[in-house]
Amino acid sequence: MAAKFSNKITGAILSTVVFATIALAQNQVLSNVNRHKDSDDAQIVQSQILASHSVVTAVESIGMTVSDMDRAVEFYSQVLSFKKVSDVEVLGTEYEQLQGLFGVRLRVVRMQLGNETIELTEYLTPKGKPIPIDSRSNDRWFQHIAIAVSDMDKAYQHLRSFKVQHASTAPQRIPNSNKAAAGIRAFYFKDPDGHNLEIIYFPADKGDPKWQKPTNQLFLGIDHTAIVVANTAASLKFYRDLLGLKLAGESMNYGTEQEHLNNVQGARLHISGLRSPTGPGIEFLEYLTPKDGRPLPADARPNDVLHWHTTLVVKDAEAIAQRLRINKSAFVSPSVVAIPGQTLGFKKGFLVRDPDGHAMRIVEK
Repeated sequence: MAAKFSNKITGAILSTVVFATIALAQNQVLSNVNRHKDSDDAQIVQSQILASHSVVTAVESIGMTVSDMDRAVEFYSQVLSFKKVSDVEVLGTEYEQLQGLFGVRLRVVRMQLGNETIELTEYLTPKGKPIPIDSRSNDRWFQHIAIAVSDMDKAYQHLRSFKVQHASTAPQRIPNSNKAAAGIRAFYFKDPDGHNLEIIYFPADKGDPKWQKPTNQLFLGIDHTAIVVANTAASLKFYRDLLGLKLAGESMNYGTEQEHLNNVQGARLHISGLRSPTGPGIEFLEYLTPKDGRPLPADARPNDVLHWHTTLVVKDAEAIAQRLRINKSAFVSPSVVAIPGQTLGFKKGFLVRDPDGHAMRIVEK
């Protein structure tokens, strides 16, 4: 269940190691790694380059691959009140390298709701596979965006008027027994391609205070993106220890409300919320039960419609790429790619996968 956590940081806190510069520290790490190639020291010393502030300065946008751009834009604008802010078509070697695919021609549309942004990508060539029809909320390719609403009942009826596909049976209220999320109401549904989406309502004592401001708007903005993970500790190593996101809170969600929200019988989840200095949160959904969620298909590619990517802004993309290589992260892009004319809104970047295969686009402005 997508839950908003209190402002107090709970759980492990990011180490505040002071260093002179990332470049200088990176050289020291590489030197140490060469001296300790066959030991755990390589992983230990790389943490010395972690800044006292977050390495990721912002979660800038959440992106997804769509099969029909015009249909997707119509859905997100008419049904959910997103506004188009850019629409570009690109091709060339740089974009092939960034996406890890040959012969790409992309149409990329950015859309905004409140202060948050989604990025829709249609592969004009080459086309990828659709989302598996039997996808479930505990499969590890699952990802969604949680859209805050001012009134759950009105938002649900609005969605029903557009005949959206249900993923939850109905809006669910988290019971008072779950203190971290008590009173939050949520509902899962799908866009025309089958991407999972959520609307979420925060009562007065929950969530970011901006969601409680008086407004005439029904759909307010994106609170977080949620991803299914196999192991919270492994995911924390990637997002917290390597990328510098901060653990903002944790909860244990279960019961009939959670089961009907996710539409997974027997669902019991360990949920962890992470934050960067700005932008939506990233939420881990670890299914303690049932354990039958499937891993990302080995042949998954960015042009497949199940593909999502979350864009994380950093100050030095090369240094972060080197850090991730030291820790044997799986790269989609063969290297850090310079984007001509900042066509996609950044000057250089790369795609990398987390321990479960979720794609993160690391960019430098």
